[in-house]
Amino acid sequence: MDDFLAARSQMALSLGFHIVFSCIGMVMPFFMAIAHWYWLKTKDPVYKNITKAWSKGVAIFFATGAVSGTVLSFELGLLWPAFMKHAGPIFGMPFSLEGTAFFIEAIALGFFLYGWERFNPWFHWFTGLIVGISGIVSGILVVSANSWMNSPSGFDYVNGQYLHIDPIKAMFNEAWFQQALHMSIAAFAATGFAVAGVHALMIVRKKNPRFHYMAFRIAIVFGAVAAILQPLSGDISAKDVAKRQPAKLAAMEAHFKTEKFAPLIIGGIPDTATKEVNYAIRIPGMLSFMTYEDFNAEVKGLDQIPAKNQPPVAVTHYAFQIMVGLGMAMLALSLLYFTALIKKKKWFGKAWFLKLFVAATPLGFIAVEAGWTVTEVGRQPWIIQGIMRTADAVTPMPGIAYSFYIFTAVYISLSLVVTFMLYRQIKMVPKMYDVAPH
Repeated sequence: MDDFLAARSQMALSLGFHIVFSCIGMVMPFFMAIAHWYWLKTKDPVYKNITKAWSKGVAIFFATGAVSGTVLSFELGLLWPAFMKHAGPIFGMPFSLEGTAFFIEAIALGFFLYGWERFNPWFHWFTGLIVGISGIVSGILVVSANSWMNSPSGFDYVNGQYLHIDPIKAMFNEAWFQQALHMSIAAFAATGFAVAGVHALMIVRKKNPRFHYMAFRIAIVFGAVAAILQPLSGDISAKDVAKRQPAKLAAMEAHFKTEKFAPLIIGGIPDTATKEVNYAIRIPGMLSFMTYEDFNAEVKGLDQIPAKNQPPVAVTHYAFQIMVGLGMAMLALSLLYFTALIKKKKWFGKAWFLKLFVAATPLGFIAVEAGWTVTEVGRQPWIIQGIMRTADAVTPMPGIAYSFYIFTAVYISLSLVVTFMLYRQIKMVPKMYDVAPH
C-alpha cells in the first residue's frame, strides 16, 4: 500500500468510526430528554429508568466520540499539511465554534449525569436538552467545514494564492444548508432505528417488555419521522450537487453520456471501459425530471468531464445505490409503523412486526456510511473542489501505511470495548415490569 492510499484509508477509517459516535451523540440526548419529560409529567418510574439507562449510553458515546474526534483533528494536520496550510485560515471558524459547542455539551452532560436529586427537576431536564442542542450544533458546524470542501467560497484564488479571506462566507457556503439538513435528518433516522431495533429485540425476548416497549416507542417515532423526511432532503441535496458538482452526480448515477430525457438508473454494474451500465433498471426521462424538473432537460455526463477529473464511478455508484435503497427500506418500515399506530395496534404484539425493526437496526448507519462515501469519493480527485487535488495535499512523510495498520487495530479495539460496554448496560436494565403493554 503506497502512502497516498494509506493516508486516504486512515482518514476514511477514522471518519467511518467517528460518524457513528457523533450521530448517536447528536440524537440520543433528545431521546433522553423526551423520556425525562414524560417522567416529570407522569411520575411513571419506567420513564425515569429509561432516562437513566439512556444517559449512560450517551456518556459512553460522548467519551468515544471525543477521542475519535480529537484523532481526526490531528490527522487533518498530520496527513494533509498542504491542505491545512491553505484551508485552515479559511474554514477554521466552524471548527473553532464546534470546539465551543463541544465544551458546552461536556458541561451540560456533567450537570445532567450528576444532577439527579441535586437540581430543580426542570433545570435538570433542561441541562439534558442542552446536551442535545449542543450536539446538533456541533455536527452542523463540522458539516459546514466539509461542505466548504465541496463548495469552496470566502476567498479569491489568484496565481495559487488564497486572498481576501472571508471566514463567514466560507462557513455559510452554498452547500452548507443542504448538507447539514441531510446529515442531521440522517442522524435521527439512523439512531432512531438502531435504538428502536435493540429495544424491539428485548421485547421479542420478553426481557422487561414494558420498559423496552416504551423506549421503543420514543426512538421509533424520531426514526420514522426522519426516514420519511429524508428523501425530501436527499432531493434538495441532489439538485444542489447537479448544479455545483456535475461530475459527482454523473458518478452517482453512472451517467456516462450527456443526453436529454436522461434515464434514472437503478442498480446495475458500471463498465467504465464500454461506458455502459449492465443489468440496470432504467426509468426513461426520470433523471432529467428529478434533477431539473423537466423530462427533456439535458443532464451532463462523464463524457464532458476530463478523465483526470472524474471520480471513481463504481464506488460512488454502488455507495449511492446502497444509501438510497436502505433509505427506501426505512421509509417503508416507517409507513408500516404509522399504519400500526393508527389502524393496526395489535401488530405491536406480533413477533413478525417487531422482528422487522430488529432486522433494520443497522440499516441507518450503513446508509450514513454509504452517504459519506458518496460525498467524499464523489469529490475526488479534489480535496477542495476545483482548487486543490487530494494528491497535492498529502504529507510527504513516509511510513503512513504502518500508521494506518496501527489505527485500524486501535479502532477495532475501541469498537469492541464500546460494544461490550453497551451490552453490559443493556443487561443491567432493572427488571421492573414483566408484562407487555396492551
